[in-house]
Amino acid sequence: MVQNPVHTSARERNKVLAAVVVGTTIEWYDFFIYAFMANLVFAQLFFEPAGAGLAQIIALVSIGISFLFRPLGAFLAGHFGDRIGRRPMLVITLFLMGAATTLVGALPTYEAIGVMAPIMLLLLRILQGLSAGGEWGGAVLMAIEHSPDHRRGLYGSFVQSGVPLGMLLATGVLAGVRAIFPDESFLEWGWRIPFFLSIILVIVGYIVRRAVEESPVFEEIKETAQQSSAPIVVVFRKYGLIVLLCALVFMGNNAVGYMTTGGYIQGLASRPIAEGGYGFDPVGVQLANLGGALSWLVFTFIAGWLSDRIGRKPLYMIGWVLLAAGVIPLFVLSAQNVAGVAIGVTILGVGLGLTYGAQAAWYAESFPASVRYSGVSIAYAIGAVIGGAFAPTIAQALLQATGTTWAIVGYLLLTIVISVIGSLLLRDRTQIPLSIDFEKGGHWANWRKGDPDPTVAASGTGTAAK
Repeated sequence: MVQNPVHTSARERNKVLAAVVVGTTIEWYDFFIYAFMANLVFAQLFFEPAGAGLAQIIALVSIGISFLFRPLGAFLAGHFGDRIGRRPMLVITLFLMGAATTLVGALPTYEAIGVMAPIMLLLLRILQGLSAGGEWGGAVLMAIEHSPDHRRGLYGSFVQSGVPLGMLLATGVLAGVRAIFPDESFLEWGWRIPFFLSIILVIVGYIVRRAVEESPVFEEIKETAQQSSAPIVVVFRKYGLIVLLCALVFMGNNAVGYMTTGGYIQGLASRPIAEGGYGFDPVGVQLANLGGALSWLVFTFIAGWLSDRIGRKPLYMIGWVLLAAGVIPLFVLSAQNVAGVAIGVTILGVGLGLTYGAQAAWYAESFPASVRYSGVSIAYAIGAVIGGAFAPTIAQALLQATGTTWAIVGYLLLTIVISVIGSLLLRDRTQIPLSIDFEKGGHWANWRKGDPDPTVAASGTGTAAK
C-alpha cells in the first residue's frame, strides 16, 4: 500500500495540528458558553415574560436555533472551501464566531429594552450557527490532508479534541466566574464575562491559524484546475446517500453529547428544586463536569489512534455499545449529588470519545477531493440538526411531560440505535488515497481497503507506508 503523492514536513504538520486544536477549541468554547447560559440564566434575562416553565423551554430552543443555520454555514464554507481553499475559511469562521459571542455579552436584557433583547440574542445565535457549520469541515481537511495515510485517525482526533477542550475551557471559566460572582451578582453582571473573554481567545486563534500553509490536496486541485464550479450540487447529486449515512452516524453522539455540552445536565443539577432542578451547588456542578470533559478528551485520542489500527467501523461499533451503557448511569447518578454528576459524566465521556475521535477521518475518507469540504461540512451539519440541535429541548419537554428522566434515556438510546444502523451501512474507506489524481482516474468508487494507489504506482512517486 502506498501513500498519496503529497509531502508535508513534520514541522508544518505540527503547526497545522496546533492551529486546528487552538482554533476549534475557541470556536466550541464560544458555542458552549451560550448553551450553558441558556440553561442557567437566559430564561430569566431574556424570556421571563413567557413564564418560568415555558421560558426555560424557549431558552433551550434558542440553543437549537443555531443548528438550523449550520447547514447554510456548511454550504457557504464548503462551496468556497472547495473553490478558494481550506485556510481562508478557517480564519473567516473564527472571526464570525468570536464577534457573535462577544456581542452576546454586551446585549441589554428584556428588562432594559423589551422584546428586542431576545430578538438580538437569537440573531447572534444564528451567526454562531453559521460559523460552526463551516468551521469543522475546514479544520478536518487541514489536519487530514496534511497527515500521513496511516495516521489519519490520530491526526483527525486533534480536530475532534476541540469539543472536549472547548467544554473544559467553558466549564472552567464558568465555574470561576460563578465562584467570584455568586447568586444575584452572577445574574446581574457575572454571566457576561465569559462572553467578553472570547475577544482574547480569537486574537490568539488568529495568530496561530494565519501561520499555517494551505492543504496540499487543495494545492493539487488548484494546480490541475480541478475545482468544481458547483460542489454543493455535485455532492447531493453524486454522494447524497453518503451525506445521509454520515449524518446518521453523527446523530447519536451529538444527541447524547448535548446532555453535557448543551448544558442540560449542569442546568438540571444546579437549578433550584422549586424550578424543577436538583438544587445542587452550581460551582460544584460545573467542576464535576470537568471529569466528563477530561474523559471525553482522553478517549477521543484513543479512538483516533485505535481506528488507524482496526478501522473506523469496528471502532465505532465498540463505541456505540459503551455510549449506550453510559446513558443510564448519567441520569441515575446525577440525581443523587454532585459526586454522582461527576461519575455519570465521566462514564459517559468514554463512549462519547470512542464515537467521535475517528469521525474526522471517516468523513474525510468518504468524499473525493474536489467536493470533500462540502461533503464533510454538510454531513456534519445535518447530523447536528437531527442529533443535538433540540436534544436539550426534547429532554426538558419529556421530563416535564412524564416527570421522569427515564423518558430521556429512551429517547437517547433510540438515537444511538439509528446511528448504529448508519455506521453499519456507511463504507469503511480507511487509508483510501485522498489525492485529486486518484479521483480523476475514476478509482474512487471501486476502491477497497488494502488496494494500492494506482496513480502513485504508475508514476513511481510516493513513499511506501510503513
